[in-house]
Amino acid sequence: MSKFSKEWEGTSNNVMDKVVGVVRPQQPLKYKLSLAIKRIEAQAQALENAINSMAQRDKSLFSKVVDAYSEHDMKRATVYANELAELRKTINLMSNARLALERVALRLGTITHLGNAASVIGPALEILRDVRSGIVGIMPNAEHELNTIMTMLDEIMIESGQAVGSSFDFEPTSEEAQKIIEEAALVAEERMKSKFPELVASKAAEAEGEKFG
Repeated sequence: MSKFSKEWEGTSNNVMDKVVGVVRPQQPLKYKLSLAIKRIEAQAQALENAINSMAQRDKSLFSKVVDAYSEHDMKRATVYANELAELRKTINLMSNARLALERVALRLGTITHLGNAASVIGPALEILRDVRSGIVGIMPNAEHELNTIMTMLDEIMIESGQAVGSSFDFEPTSEEAQKIIEEAALVAEERMKSKFPELVASKAAEAEGEKFG
């Protein structure tokens, strides 16, 4: 069994490793990765819960836009439409983040004892950084949890790198991370189109305003 495999499963027979393990108990990389994945999935679920809550607000605002437009109150319709447009921007941002987290969790799950940790964790870390910067203003509590997850993944990559004697080149990971983000954005856009009705009333209101402007 290779050193990486022993680190991965936590089955090292090295005397020094055992001594270190007694002084500072070491968790196998496989367990650490599993824990990181669960925490990422928990963050994705937290985003999903927040999105569902915002979706209720979306329905309420959309109804108000329709009512105002039906009453030919263009000023009120425009106010509600603008608020709804901003809300949907936030929902779209959070949907992108949630889908990105789900894809990160799935890809981390493909890591095996064969030692492909660095090639998967590198892009995952970049995506988590992007997600953190995108949602920190919306969900401040998520920042601490994402920082913790990134620290865990950093440690796993360092330990796996020491085990296989690798030096990491992060250049290719940028392309992989970008692919994942773009993929998530496309899926989120399609879901937005199918889940939320188009704001026809606001467009009509704008046209009406221009007409009587």
